[in-house]
Order: sequence, then C-alpha cells, then structure tokens
Amino acid sequence: MESKVCVTGAAGYLGSSLVKRLLEKGHMFTQLRGIWVTFSSLFAVFGSSVCSWHLSCMVRLAGDAYKVGLLKSLPNAETRLRLCEADIYNPSEFQAAIEGCQFVVHMATPLQHLSQNSQFKDATEAAVAAVKSIVECCITSGTVKRLIYTASVVASSTLKEDGEGFKDQLDESCWTSHGVAFAYSTDQLMAYASSKAASEKELLRYNGAIEIVSLALGLVGGGTLLSTMPGSVNVLISQVTNNKAVYNTLRFLEELLGKVPILHVEDVCDAHIFCLEKPSINGRFLCATAYLSSAEIASHYRMIFPDIQIPDEFVEKLDRKIVWGSTKLKDAGF
Repeated sequence: MESKVCVTGAAGYLGSSLVKRLLEKGHMFTQLRGIWVTFSSLFAVFGSSVCSWHLSCMVRLAGDAYKVGLLKSLPNAETRLRLCEADIYNPSEFQAAIEGCQFVVHMATPLQHLSQNSQFKDATEAAVAAVKSIVECCITSGTVKRLIYTASVVASSTLKEDGEGFKDQLDESCWTSHGVAFAYSTDQLMAYASSKAASEKELLRYNGAIEIVSLALGLVGGGTLLSTMPGSVNVLISQVTNNKAVYNTLRFLEELLGKVPILHVEDVCDAHIFCLEKPSINGRFLCATAYLSSAEIASHYRMIFPDIQIPDEFVEKLDRKIVWGSTKLKDAGF
C-alpha cells in the first residue's frame, strides 16, 4: 500500500537529515520549495511504493542552489526527488503538495521576523498563521491521517508563573508563560519561544480532526549535511569555543527550563520516523536523551577532551533539583 509524507523545512539541519534517512529506508518523495517573506522552507513528499516523479527545481532566493544541489545529491534522490515552489500562506499551492499524502511533518519555523515586509505583526502571528494553513489543508485533503509538528522545549518552561523558582520536573504539562522576566532572556529569544508555544497550542487544538503529534525537541547536536554549523550545535559547543554571545543562549535555555535537554540529530530522525510508522499516535511528547546543567555539559567536555580549556566564566554551577519527568514517548514504545 502506498504511503506518502509531506515534510516542510527539508533543507534545514533537521529536515535534510530526516530526508536522507527516509531515502535510505526506500521511501520516495517530492520536494516542494516554500517561500516566506521571513524564511524559506522545503517541502517533501515521500511514498513507500514504486512511483516515478518528475524533478523540477524553481529557486528564487539567494543560496537556494546549494541546498537544492545537496538534496538532489542524496542517495536515491535522482528517481525520488522533485523540486517546485509554493507559498506556505497560499493554501491552494500547499494543498496541491499534500494531495494524496497520508502524513505531513512540519519542521519549518521562522527564526526572524521582519514586520515591515510582512502581513504579520510578529513572529508569533506568522508562525500561528502557518500552522493553521497547514493543518486546514491537511483536513481539506481528505487523505492526511497524521500531522507531526517539530516543536521545541523552549515552549515548555519549568519556571513558575510568578517567576519565583522552578517546578519540580519538566514534562508535557509545562508551558512557557508570557511576560516572566529572567536572566539571559532577550527580545529575540523570547519572541522565538512565544512563537513556538503559540503555534504548538494552536496545532494541538485540531487533534481529533486528524491525528496531531507534537515532538518538542531539546537542544540538538550531532553531524550535519550542511556546509555551515547549525545554530543549535553552535550553542551546544559554546563553552568549548569560548563564544560568550552564543553561550548566553545556552544559559537562556538553562534559566528557562531549569536545565538543558539535549539529544542527537539521529535521535530526532528516529523519533519522527517512529511517529510516522506507528499505527496510531497523537498528543504532545517531549523528546530528549539527557537533561543537564550547563556545568555538567562543560564537565563532560573536560572529561572526554582533557586538553580543551574551558574558562571558569563559561561554567556556572547551579544547585537545582529539578528532574526530567517525561516518559510519554518511551511509554508509546520509542
């Protein structure tokens, strides 16, 4: 039986890794180029039966030629990859991309928002509009069974609503509140956290019309197919590189979440594939393989690479008893 999946954000760090894994598993797909005023994304459609796909590549934005070339160079891409262009805010264009699909994986998200060039006032409004457009297209299609959203733990703060201390554990009941001030927060980082929380909540409202799965990922590390270092990896090694500005983002996560949930990019792919292949699954799932303080992260680097010098200013020891409390994904069989 044919099974097809549409993936947004397929040219990014996580998306390209997932595309590669799906191709290696023998799936076939179509890549659809998405254009936003604030960010660009790729859409992919995969099928498990033998099909012939026409490959087209319509690229408008600077730098796309490299990403398109990368995706086209993946094993099995020659016969299973098609590129075209669409605007994610134009439902008719996106609708055509998912016709006949049983699954959609929404990985794309706006990292920056230029309000002067957008119909939306901020990143939150833009992200919410995007997920609404996607899920409504999924419902209208009549074929999409499940939408998997690549969420982020930045939407899952363990800070108490009054800002005084942390909850006892991080689990799926945690949500990031608006207006709570804390150390290392910036307007840009909080805008991103707010957009992820709002879009995830909006998407989960549709659970029941189709199956909605939200995978809230921790900070992702590991190898990349891209020629540049992914932002999350840069944050994860900021103590080693002695990059104070990026280290502040690591500390932002720690102050927002109590500690820092982390996982490998291959675990990200495994989790998405698990959610694609499971007969039935829905709801919100936190996804991480470790929950460490920034000081513990530095300690691991020092233990594994004793020659690396990490200045004391990049090691802030905090005595927090908060624990990782999520077992939902494991309980589901992952």
